[in-house]
Amino acid sequence: MTLYDIQVKSPRGEQIQLSNYEGKVMLIVNTASKCGFAPQFKGLQRLHETYAKQGLAVLGFPSNQFANQEPLEGDSIAEHCQINHGVTFPLYAKIDVKGSNIHPLYQHLTKSAPGFLGLKSIKWNFTKFLVDRNGKVVKRFSPTVTPEKIESQIQKLLQQK
Repeated sequence: MTLYDIQVKSPRGEQIQLSNYEGKVMLIVNTASKCGFAPQFKGLQRLHETYAKQGLAVLGFPSNQFANQEPLEGDSIAEHCQINHGVTFPLYAKIDVKGSNIHPLYQHLTKSAPGFLGLKSIKWNFTKFLVDRNGKVVKRFSPTVTPEKIESQIQKLLQQK
């Protein structure tokens, strides 16, 4: 199975094919609106605004698996992030990013790009995965790595056709 074979859900429950992003560079992030790392939404939004026309897709996947920091549901997550952080990039339906009910997307991402010491499990909100235009997971970034620190790597991938 490739990344493009995976389906995700919109906040309203519609099935979305990740193949819609084929040919784009993707930055995939597990988010939480009440997390201490939530100020990173502004940096993610800036990347979206700066590079979307060049082929970058920033994709947010809310998860409530870390200290219940995503208590909101459905459209209210996107509304909160729009009002408080100016987010216009897609935020999908809340998913599990670890554990027995891990979403197939995060099964694929964590298998393709293990974390520190080869551990696959997501440790906290705002773990980021950078995916090239061919759907290959290039790198995993810890929550402490800000969007600004990833920008040069995004630029390099965008230059590759």
